[in-house]
Amino acid sequence: MSGNWIISIILFALILGVIVISHEFGHFSIARRNGIRVNEFDIGFGPTLLKKRVGETDFCIKILPLGGACIFEGMDAADEEEKGELSPDAFPNAPVGARIATVLAGPIANFILGYIFALIIVAFCGTDLPVINKVMDGSAAQEAGLMDGDRIVRINGESIHLYREVSLHSMMNYGEPLKITYERDGERSTVTLTPKFDEEANRYYIGIQGGGQPHACSAPEVFQYAFYEIEYWMRVTVKSIGTIFRGHFSRDDISGPVGVVQVVNDTYTEARPYGVLTVLLSLLNLATLLTVNIGVINLLPLPALDGGRLIFLLIEAIRGKPIPPEKEGMVHLAGFMALMLLMVLVMFNDISRLFR
Repeated sequence: MSGNWIISIILFALILGVIVISHEFGHFSIARRNGIRVNEFDIGFGPTLLKKRVGETDFCIKILPLGGACIFEGMDAADEEEKGELSPDAFPNAPVGARIATVLAGPIANFILGYIFALIIVAFCGTDLPVINKVMDGSAAQEAGLMDGDRIVRINGESIHLYREVSLHSMMNYGEPLKITYERDGERSTVTLTPKFDEEANRYYIGIQGGGQPHACSAPEVFQYAFYEIEYWMRVTVKSIGTIFRGHFSRDDISGPVGVVQVVNDTYTEARPYGVLTVLLSLLNLATLLTVNIGVINLLPLPALDGGRLIFLLIEAIRGKPIPPEKEGMVHLAGFMALMLLMVLVMFNDISRLFR
């Protein structure tokens, strides 16, 4: 194994560790604020390597550094069978609003961490304004009347603040019309165009080349454009998930830990010749994507994820009584097993790609 790969694995572990700790601390802090007892704060899965008890909580480092968990008393239906009656501080005994806030706190912590990363990136690197550099001859953009220097402000009703958002709409387009609002000489106009298919590239293009105007942000703009960075990565994640339901998806579009290590290695290798600061900022940009991605995915209404637990809590809030714990536990167990199976398949796919 080369030195670069060893460094990349260490960097991946550090990035993932910070993201996981942030996510679980979000759960932990809101749980404790609401008087919910936390039995374990785990970093990783599997057998325990290190454990330290602080107050009522065991803080554990597990052997597999690929996630984490915040285990509340009574969150598992089996707790009642093993321990008998739960304490007043158990998760099920807290008001439903407190439990909803506790579950939401993990993904929200991911977004807050991403915003902190984005602040650093924008402060050092500035941003890319959605200004057209060159309209290609014969393209859909030229036929619609777009010109060099136009600033795009909306696409299909979505506000556009970064040029990467324009590129995202182009990359995720499969021949659907785009309603584009642009600004020229202080006046706004709206056109509708249909991207043209490029057989060589096997994708649709709007017909804009080399867009994006670099912009060094002032102090107030750093906070503003850091928010736009998080909004952009959220859109990337949501639109990428949307491709699954649109049928534009293959198994190579998903990466697990091995695939992410490969991305970390590529990022480190490309940035290294430009110095330590470039390496740090490039890795921070990747970490921003990962933490936002984890936050969004955890909000999906799937069993075993935070979003799945939120569905049960919202049902309880509406109907005034909880779903029977044993039934909810079975759903989450099935979801967890499916998640583990998916992780194994994704890791196998990642490894097989290394040998193609």
